[in-house]
Amino acid sequence: MNPIYENKTQKDIVAEGRTRYLTHSDNIMMVIFTFEDGPATQPDAPHQHPHEQISYVAEGKVRFFIADEPFDLEKGDMIVVPPNTDHTVQTLSAYVRLVDTFHPLRDDFLE
Repeated sequence: MNPIYENKTQKDIVAEGRTRYLTHSDNIMMVIFTFEDGPATQPDAPHQHPHEQISYVAEGKVRFFIADEPFDLEKGDMIVVPPNTDHTVQTLSAYVRLVDTFHPLRDDFLE
């Protein structure tokens, strides 16, 4: 495996003020999401996927909604998102960086 260097990696633009980059093995994926458009007045639209997800807050403050239940997290906190469960986020600070892991791989992120 080759290392992924942030300053040498082309980041995907998810939306204005939001980027991601990632790496993966055959079985697990790690994605770094950066939000520079906060704080948000409303949460993003909920979504779900069949993947297991664990999120780590590397920077900032964010409100996770899992099946409509809110969880306020800040730097150093983690949360598990079960498969096939509605979830979303609302940034609570100007800058948020999340480290998300997924199993199996998110093929939609590889396209």
